[in-house]
Amino acid sequence: MSDILVIDDEKDIRELIGDILIDEGHQTRLAWNSATAFSEINAAAPDLIILDIWLKDSDLDGIDILKKTKRDNPDIPVVIISGHGNIEIAVAAVKQGAYDFIEKPFNIDQLMVVVKRALEASKLRQENISLKQDEFTTDQMVGETFAYKSLKTQLEKVAQTNGRVMLSGPSGSGKEIAARFVHAQSGRARKPFVTVNSASIQPDRMEQVLFGVENSQNGFLPGLFEQAHGGVLFFDEVADMPIGTQSRILRVLVDQHFQRVGGSDTVRVDVRVISATNRDLLSEIKNGNFREELFHRLNVVPIIVPSLADRRDDIPRLCEYFVSKLNLDQGLPMRKVSAEALAKLQTMHWPGNVRQLRNTIERTLILGPETGEISATEIPDEHRSDTGMNSGQIITDAIATLALRDAREIFEREYLMTQINRFAGNISRTSSFVGMERSALHRKMKSLGIISSGDHASVIKKP
Repeated sequence: MSDILVIDDEKDIRELIGDILIDEGHQTRLAWNSATAFSEINAAAPDLIILDIWLKDSDLDGIDILKKTKRDNPDIPVVIISGHGNIEIAVAAVKQGAYDFIEKPFNIDQLMVVVKRALEASKLRQENISLKQDEFTTDQMVGETFAYKSLKTQLEKVAQTNGRVMLSGPSGSGKEIAARFVHAQSGRARKPFVTVNSASIQPDRMEQVLFGVENSQNGFLPGLFEQAHGGVLFFDEVADMPIGTQSRILRVLVDQHFQRVGGSDTVRVDVRVISATNRDLLSEIKNGNFREELFHRLNVVPIIVPSLADRRDDIPRLCEYFVSKLNLDQGLPMRKVSAEALAKLQTMHWPGNVRQLRNTIERTLILGPETGEISATEIPDEHRSDTGMNSGQIITDAIATLALRDAREIFEREYLMTQINRFAGNISRTSSFVGMERSALHRKMKSLGIISSGDHASVIKKP
């Protein structure tokens, strides 16, 4: 059943068309001038509009209503009817985006054929848009660790709702990938996913980018809110949003409508907002950089995206995925990462998180040979874990001044802490890798003052 809006100043005509459409199984709404027409359109976008050209006691005629409708709601098909029709009006209507033109008095069968074809054409256009969106590919969520599974479970739950989500976590941890996952799993999956790069937009242009621009000379340019209609608008690093713009965003979140910059027309949107930040927004609020009201509107469902350090056991799976994706997207060599290289990657420091790991794999594939396993020597050393040693230096000056027994104790402590962190606190896997019985490893850890707490334990020294 389709929702069809009939706009005609003659009561008998609009009611006749409405009754005919109801008999054919459609839902109808009736309007008789531009004010009632846009009131109905703004309340809910119809599937089809049947529009009379000449309207008495109306601020706008049919052609003007057609122009504004196609400007603000380009997906709604419009069928023009008129008792004063001629070829010039028909051509003008089609040029402005009308699907077809019917002259009064019309044949009912002819009208129903046009209505059926217009609805089918609209449905086909939406299906084509969906197919094009299905062709879009992005990085997938990959992992098996507890931290990853916990994140994925939360995202799957929130995807089934329409609640606003605030993703927090360090840069490069995969917040946009998490947002896209929510979009893909939701009822809006076939609608747009639009990203607002808050940090990259000049503050004085932010409102134009978000809400669009309208003027009499150049018409209008839709903003990101309009482009995201029906889908998801993702605010990346929302803390970088200018404080002045935050007020307007707050109003849009409440009302779901706005006016373009320089315009007076009301633009209505249905948008789900997902935000992301790597900052402490409560501190930003305290410092006057972020509106508290906006924070509470956006932070309906807060979700933390873990750093790569919190999911080191996912590094082998991530490496395998990145090699495969880079081969598919860029034609880079399909090489396996050796066990030694994986061990090195798992002990490295990753301030750039998953994004940095991907860049490291890409650089290694570009600079390395075409075949063979990726060796540990191919992995760059600039981000080794902070164990006190750096590449090219076998021992530190501090260790060099110690007796062998003391130096060995420092080495063993740092080595075991690195391996325990590498295996996310899993003592069984650590003992297997280092070649010690589990009980022996526990005794060694105790003697070295190492404490492992929890499944992914952070490992600390005793005071």
